[in-house]
Amino acid sequence: MPRAPATLRRPRFVDVEIRVAPFEGLTAVDVYDVARLRQDVFVVEQACPYADLDGRDPEPGTGHVLMREGDALLGYLRVLDDATTWRIGRVVLAPEARGRGLADGLVEAALAHCAAVGPDRDVVLDAQTPLAGWYAGFGFAADGAEFLEDGIPHTPMRLSR
Repeated sequence: MPRAPATLRRPRFVDVEIRVAPFEGLTAVDVYDVARLRQDVFVVEQACPYADLDGRDPEPGTGHVLMREGDALLGYLRVLDDATTWRIGRVVLAPEARGRGLADGLVEAALAHCAAVGPDRDVVLDAQTPLAGWYAGFGFAADGAEFLEDGIPHTPMRLSR
């Protein structure tokens, strides 16, 4: 069953702004902050050297979900338009933002974006396996066998519409 709206969690979000924008709607500061956060967490912290700039960020239909507290980028994810499904990926929180329930707001904003733009499409993602239960709280279900990506176990998941 999908999670209830975050109304009960609002006190944690008082000073946090979440917005969804196409690539053209991002400022130079946004692009720098997103690239820096993704690099700091995925490449450095998780020790996974990979080509993060995969050409999909500027694609038409890609939605960038940014979470800021003042000037600080606390979290980010992107929603890719895969023609028949939406694909959530690059879900990341800054280390100082973890443990505050903020990732819920990122996923909720992404799902609201998907529902507004293409409500009849399923939403898919590849969850780091330890987080599969958390994603299940939003209505996602495992949709395939676990696999390794950059040495990290992942589970493909789907939210059917």
